[in-house]
Amino acid sequence: MLKCWKDIPGYNLFVRDKWNSFQVDGWGGYVLKEKFKMIKAALKEWHTAHVQNLPSRIETLKVKLSTLDEKGEEEDLSEEELAELHGVSFDIHSLSRLHASISWQQSRALWLKEGDANSKYFHSVLTSRRRRNALSVIQVDGVTVEGVIPIRQAVFSHFESHFKAPIVERPGVDDLQFKRLNQVEIGGLTKPFTEAEVKEAVWDCDSYKSPG
Repeated sequence: MLKCWKDIPGYNLFVRDKWNSFQVDGWGGYVLKEKFKMIKAALKEWHTAHVQNLPSRIETLKVKLSTLDEKGEEEDLSEEELAELHGVSFDIHSLSRLHASISWQQSRALWLKEGDANSKYFHSVLTSRRRRNALSVIQVDGVTVEGVIPIRQAVFSHFESHFKAPIVERPGVDDLQFKRLNQVEIGGLTKPFTEAEVKEAVWDCDSYKSPG
């Protein structure tokens, strides 16, 4: 099943009518399996009838659109011709989107089918992607930079110049004198709580809140 099928007018009605027309006897699992096989065959025929020769259909519409555009430059188009122009433009957009969706999903299916099983195909895809992403030559201020290390240094210098924080003098705390606790106050911080202090803290709590 292709996701783009649902965008074709009449698809949902076709599937529903076909599914309801299949008559299969047997237990539930068998009936479901057989109906899936039958709807698969029906969808193959439907797909062939509705989306075959998409590139040639798109090219034909583009020729028709070009003819109408050229005529519109020379004279005013009639209402029928304007309606045809809008219809052709809409059909080109719809069929182009449909063709792109089918091509993408078919290539994805090929990857899932052959990508893992065929190591040669898998490595060829990786090699092609690595080649597209590789930087063999770059221009820096009008100067050609080649080689892995020079390009790496040029890229590093570029981002360093944009994101490196400037060096500024910041005030220090070395010469500042802070107040310190005396030994009695330090001992009070680690002294165990008395029963009276615990009782007072609990009683001072809001009645709607639990202590903690």
